[in-house]
Amino acid sequence: MNVSASLSPLNSPTPQSLPMMLDTLPDPAIAGQGCPPRTRLQIDLILLAIEALELGGSEAILTFAEELELKGIVKDRVNLWRMRSSNPMRRAHIRRPLTIIEAKALVVIACYIARRLTVVIRQLIAIYQQMHEKQLPLEQNLRLSNYLERFRAHFKSRMNARRSGVLALSSDEKLDELAINLLGQLLFCTGTAGMQRFWISLFDGEVD
Repeated sequence: MNVSASLSPLNSPTPQSLPMMLDTLPDPAIAGQGCPPRTRLQIDLILLAIEALELGGSEAILTFAEELELKGIVKDRVNLWRMRSSNPMRRAHIRRPLTIIEAKALVVIACYIARRLTVVIRQLIAIYQQMHEKQLPLEQNLRLSNYLERFRAHFKSRMNARRSGVLALSSDEKLDELAINLLGQLLFCTGTAGMQRFWISLFDGEVD
């Protein structure tokens, strides 16, 4: 019996138990083991966009965690909520670190879900571009309107309205703009080496 493994904290998987796909994401050159606030925010927002794209999005995150053998990191709904509540803009913000391993797992899951939703994401971006060029109200398209409405509802219900970053997004127009930008990020994740490039972008300006 491996004594050192048996003494490891339950929420800290041993290196031998971590899926090899996490090794495809480089460790950022940042101080400490926790992710910076901006990284935590961006990961939570990309997952929020996935939930707005697909009903049952949070269940899809847990399903993919199991399929990708990441249940040792993203164990259950409560565990996922705790990770996402490390986002400082959250209404139920928890002062806990989001470890690099946890962040990698969430990014891998988000990118795999994005790949599955590639056609939908492309269609919504194309619809937005057409509406924007014709200067038509976005709510005139039912599919795009539904996505934007769900995103706004998720954002308003989960984020702390008193935080300055949230105050800057208090209008529906600003939230729609954020939702569209997140669609672009999700599409970026589906491209060649998209997962790795998205991961690296989360630490732009954060590295030591």
